[in-house]
Amino acid sequence: MKLTIFGSTGGTGHHIVTQALEQGHTVTAFARNPERLHQTHKKLRIMKGDVLDFASVERAVQGQDAVICSLGLPPMSKSNLRAEGTKNIIRAMEKTGVKRFICQSTAGVGDSRDTLPFLMKYIIVPFILRRAWRDHEIQENYIKESQLEWIIARPTALTDGGHTGSYQHGFTADTKKITKKISRADTADFMLKQLVDNTYLHKTPCISYSSRHITVWGRWRGHSRAAPYPDVMPQTLAVNDRVRVFRGQRQAAGRRLSYPESPSHQ
Repeated sequence: MKLTIFGSTGGTGHHIVTQALEQGHTVTAFARNPERLHQTHKKLRIMKGDVLDFASVERAVQGQDAVICSLGLPPMSKSNLRAEGTKNIIRAMEKTGVKRFICQSTAGVGDSRDTLPFLMKYIIVPFILRRAWRDHEIQENYIKESQLEWIIARPTALTDGGHTGSYQHGFTADTKKITKKISRADTADFMLKQLVDNTYLHKTPCISYSSRHITVWGRWRGHSRAAPYPDVMPQTLAVNDRVRVFRGQRQAAGRRLSYPESPSHQ
């Protein structure tokens, strides 16, 4: 299959490109800074461009079988690049007749809000990630209003773990025994599977690992009580400086924010 991948130099995008090539797809990796894509392959074409420039987006999708979008931004960015870039992608696909569109969003957006852990739902998203969540919501609305064969993947907290191919998808807020985290490699795995699977056509499945870990809530209280959201606190809070929560008593410092996607946006 001939694929164009937007967000190819980002954390998840890199895995999408790598796995797509391993699966035999012919890949056009669209990137604003192609020098950041350290890959060579006979079936890989690297195309320099800006997702906000419609003409370059149109050239990138022309003649393709499907498009995958994994646009990301720094967590505190005020840009609406995801939404506006995705709008250009949709417009270009509809103009050139490309139908299949797989897009990465994030768990907690829209009707998946109740899947978020308490801290994310009531503190992190409203006060720290409000702009990023709004950008995702607008992005998803553009997709849902399109005439494309779309699937929106909503990964939970992203990690740099390995490619296991084993995870849950399509769960709801009532689903038990999930960790609320997923590796970027397995997010890429899920998105690529949607190229030929119609199970989630015109749907927005969340993805996460099954719960097999003990976690952060117990450790932060000084004991090992099981909890439903392993590693959510250290993984989602920091923006390279200390953030005080839980009445000012708990601190998280210097860790990478995993909701939503990593800094590189193309």
